Amino acid sequence: METQRILEFPHKNMDKRPRKRPRLTWDMPPPLPPPKVLPAIYCGQEFGNGGISNFSFPNNMFYRGIPHNASPPWRPDDKDGHYVFAVGESLTPRYRILSKMGEGTFGQVLECFDNEKQEVVAIKIVRSINKYREAAMIEIDVLQRLARHDIGGARCVQIRNWFDYRNHICIVFERLGPSLYDFLRKNSYRSFPIDLVRELARQILESVAFMHDLRLIHTDLKPENILLVSSEYIKVPDYKFFSPSTKEGSYFKNLPKSSAIKLIDFGSTTFEHQDHSYVVSTRHYRAPEVILGLGWNYPCDLWSVGCILVELCTGEALFQTHENLEHLAMMERVLGSLPQHMVVRADRRAEKYFRRGTRLDWPDGATSRESLKAVWKLPRLPNLIMQHVDHSAGDLIDLLQGLLRYDPVERLKAREALRHPFFTRDHRRFGYPL
Repeated sequence: METQRILEFPHKNMDKRPRKRPRLTWDMPPPLPPPKVLPAIYCGQEFGNGGISNFSFPNNMFYRGIPHNASPPWRPDDKDGHYVFAVGESLTPRYRILSKMGEGTFGQVLECFDNEKQEVVAIKIVRSINKYREAAMIEIDVLQRLARHDIGGARCVQIRNWFDYRNHICIVFERLGPSLYDFLRKNSYRSFPIDLVRELARQILESVAFMHDLRLIHTDLKPENILLVSSEYIKVPDYKFFSPSTKEGSYFKNLPKSSAIKLIDFGSTTFEHQDHSYVVSTRHYRAPEVILGLGWNYPCDLWSVGCILVELCTGEALFQTHENLEHLAMMERVLGSLPQHMVVRADRRAEKYFRRGTRLDWPDGATSRESLKAVWKLPRLPNLIMQHVDHSAGDLIDLLQGLLRYDPVERLKAREALRHPFFTRDHRRFGYPL
C-alpha cells in the first residue's frame, strides 16, 4: 500500500449547514504597513521535556531581508483583535512563523519553528480582548493540570510554553497532525472502517475518563478537537465506489497510517466546582439537557462522544442542524420521544419548543420546508448504523444507545463505556497501531 503525507484530498458534498463555531480556515490576511517597533513581553515558563529533532528548514522558507531572531515591526491588531503577522517573522526571538494553521473565535494557530528546541510547534495566539485573554489563562491552568497527570502525554495535547506578546496570550503546543474532521473532509466525507472507529473510540473514551477523573469537563468535544498524532496516511481500494461510471480517483480512499489521537482545545473546559454557563458544546454535539436548560455535568461529554462515533461511521454529522426545535425533532426521529420527566422540567426558555407543555411542537413549528426534509430523511439509529457498518454493528448500536440516552443520569459513563462488549469482545483486527 502507498504511504504518503496527507496534503490535499479531493472533497465535495461539504456540510451544507454551518456549525455554531467557525471551522478552521487556511487563508492568511495581508500584513498592514508597520508604523513602529515595540519589544516583546516574554513571561512564560517551560512544561515537559520537549524532544529535540533534527528537523531543519532551508533559508528560502523565510522572507529574505528579515533579520534573524529580530522582533517584527509593530502593527495594530485587526478590527477583531487578531494578531497581524507575516510568514518568516518571529514571535519573540525564539519562535519563527512558518505558516498559518487555523483560525477560530479565540484567535489564530500558527505553525512555528522553535529555535531553542529545534522543533516545529503550534502556537495559539489569542485575540487581544479581555474575555479571551482571561479564558486563555484558564486554559493554561487546565493544560498544566493535564500535563502533570498525563504521564507520557498520550491523551491530550501537550503544552510546551506560554508567553504574553504585544497583549496576546500565546500558548505553545506540540505539533500534531490533522483533525478527524479535516481528514474526513479532505477524504470526501468517506467513513472510517469499523475497526479503526473502535480504536479511535477507545482512545477518545480513555481521554474523557482521564479528564473526568481530574474533575474536568471538556464541554466541546467534536471531530475538529480530536487530532491525529501523525499526518501520514495509506491509500486503499474503496469497493463501495467501484462502478463503470466511477472516476478513477474515487476507486481509492485514504486511511490514517496510525490511529493515535489526542484531544485539543481546552478553552471551554470547566472544573466541576466552577459555575456552569447556560449553553455549552458546538451545536451538532450538544446534549438534550443543555438545550432544555436542565443543567449539565460530565454526561454532556459522553453525548458528544456518541455523536462523534456516528459521524466517524457514516462520514456525516448525526444532527446537521442550526436551531433548537429542529435539533430536538432530529433527536426524536433518530432516538425516539423525549422523556416526559425531562420535558416538564424544561427551562422557561425551552418551553416554546413544546405544545401544551408536553409534546414537541413539530412539524407545526418548522421554520421551512428544507427543515422538514432534513428531519424526515433521518433513519432510526440502528438502521443508520447498519447502512454503514459491515460487522460489529450490534455491539456498536448498543454502545451508542448507551451514550445517547436522553437522561444524563442513565447515560453511560466513560469507564463504563470502555467495558462495553464493543471493546472487550474478541473482534477481528486489521492492524491500526496506537
